[in-house]
Amino acid sequence: MAENPFLSTDFDIRWSAHTPDLIEPAIQQALTDAQATIDGIAALPLEEVNYANTFLALEESTEILNLAWGKVSHLQSVADEPALREAQNKMLPEVSTFFARIPLNPALWERLRAYAESDAGQAHTGIHRRFIDETVADFRQAGADLPDAQRQRLEEIQSELAQLTQKYSENVLDATNAWQLLVDDVSRLAGIPQHARDTARRSAESKGLGSPEKPVWRFTLHHPSLEPVMVYAEDAELRRQMWEGSVAVGSAEPHDNRPLVPKILALRHEEAQLLGQPHFADHVLARRMAGNGRQALDFIVDLQTKAADAFAQENAELEAFKAAQTGEPQGRLKAWEVSYWAEKLRRERYAFDDESLRPYFPMNRVIDGLFELSSRIFGLVIKARPAGEVEVWHDEVKAYTIHDRDGRHLGSFYADWHPRESKRGGAWMGYLITGGPQPDGSRKPHLGYILGNMTPPADGKPALLTHREVETVFHEFGHLLHHLLGEVEIKSLNGVNVAWDFVELPSQIMENWCWERESLDLFARHHETGEPIPEDMFQKMVAARNFRSACATTRQVQFAKMDLLLHTNTEAYLADAATLEQRITADVADTMVPTEPAGRPILYRFGHLFSDPTGYAAGYYSYKWAEVLDADAFGRFKEEGIFNPDTGADFVRHILSKGNSEDPAALFRAFRGRDPDVNALLERCGLRASA
Repeated sequence: MAENPFLSTDFDIRWSAHTPDLIEPAIQQALTDAQATIDGIAALPLEEVNYANTFLALEESTEILNLAWGKVSHLQSVADEPALREAQNKMLPEVSTFFARIPLNPALWERLRAYAESDAGQAHTGIHRRFIDETVADFRQAGADLPDAQRQRLEEIQSELAQLTQKYSENVLDATNAWQLLVDDVSRLAGIPQHARDTARRSAESKGLGSPEKPVWRFTLHHPSLEPVMVYAEDAELRRQMWEGSVAVGSAEPHDNRPLVPKILALRHEEAQLLGQPHFADHVLARRMAGNGRQALDFIVDLQTKAADAFAQENAELEAFKAAQTGEPQGRLKAWEVSYWAEKLRRERYAFDDESLRPYFPMNRVIDGLFELSSRIFGLVIKARPAGEVEVWHDEVKAYTIHDRDGRHLGSFYADWHPRESKRGGAWMGYLITGGPQPDGSRKPHLGYILGNMTPPADGKPALLTHREVETVFHEFGHLLHHLLGEVEIKSLNGVNVAWDFVELPSQIMENWCWERESLDLFARHHETGEPIPEDMFQKMVAARNFRSACATTRQVQFAKMDLLLHTNTEAYLADAATLEQRITADVADTMVPTEPAGRPILYRFGHLFSDPTGYAAGYYSYKWAEVLDADAFGRFKEEGIFNPDTGADFVRHILSKGNSEDPAALFRAFRGRDPDVNALLERCGLRASA
């Protein structure tokens, strides 16, 4: 009988063979085999336990299950359809329960602890010492020391959370896909860039709407469709309709997340209290760089305070600018006017328009430039695999290999950059296979992917990106390098499996090269003439970089503050679940641009917080913390040369290759020579004068 493709460890994955009907038998088999291995460890006589038959055996026990379930989850993210969703949802409770039970298995824990506390266990050093310590800490944090009844309740909580957060994610995707705005009057499109108009017309045609004689333009809530309208459309009513559609995602039937959020918060709070923590934030952050919820919230509030005066000034400036332009009395802007008038103010102040950069960022050149930059800095050789050599899940997907200069195959990856209705929104990186150093001294390659929802190609022209989209491509590639360059022999400690508030450093540091003249010249070339960005345009772009930076900073503070408040004061918010949104809105109101009507927090469409049992919950602050790390770390490149291969080699040596093999604070110090300095971020944002 042929092997189930979901269980196959083949490096070149046959995606066409991964059909929904094979998911249940594959996952059932993987669960059975993994459980058998764990049962074997748990049945070992205590006097026979050793490193190989406990810790290493546990590490290997879930390898096939992780691979198979990773394929299922990945396909649901990029090729969602009813049969696939049904198959995933059927197996999700079993998978979640299985993983929740591992640290709650008393016999397994007894044997791991027995070896960890033995003389042999205590004698380990280096990565093996780290692995033992991290595993023991994982088990204790997950409730291994709890009595039976509480352990059973934790299993139930994890299963419930997996199902609720999956439903939350599906609601966001389905609500986004269900909404559309059709325009049949071309005059309503005034101000909207031509590329966005063309995309909207093709979108309508794909739905059988309109004709050459009577065209229709179809706008959706996917970012490449939404943003041009909110920033450029002169028709205020069009902007209002788009804004109202956007803020309603997840908060209306039949895709309503309002009843799910209190349930998710309550279960997380119960989990934390079962584990002896006052709230979920302290539970989650105990082993992260922040340490606890209070310190994370203090960091965020401190950032808010430092940006507060500039935030107020920027809002007042925008109100005054609109009044001067319209002749109306100065007052609060409408919620759907902020982006529109901010762009007009930026154009007037800097004579600069983001759209003017698009012709210089064709996707193919951006990718080629990113690869050339990676070659210069990190010594990598990246090549596209010939079409047809390896299967992909959609014809837009491309496959690549990464080698070092010595010819070692470090890893391979897939890239899938444009939106589809079957694909969830946003941009993300993930991995399918973890290779790395092997016991025999060889090294196996890693396999990962990067995905996004960037502006698609149009009318025979290449995909022309915004500068922010270019930053996103670089960002996700940084995550990918963290996985593919990993040199950690313990797979669960490789790559992005690091403290959550450290994981964004490799990704966010890559965005810095999108702002340097020397690196931009590698790829920012006009798609028709090949000319680089003109110097006067570059200078305007740099000058405009920190336009409304206090608002941008405070927006991220808003998300992080909301997250931490919900997960530190959960009981207070749940005392009256019906008013949860109103109360959290009031508590973060000082971080929201004052508008009329007031904006709404993204509580019911906040996938980072609620689309995973944990995810970024109590950890959204890590984006700003990682900005501190990346601004400071990039300072070394600025000092030594942004293409300095020795500095790049050090970044690989101390950060990209290390995964979770050492404490992240120690890894940062090894690269930078000291602890991170928050002033590096403030200076980059223009919120603090440089020394």
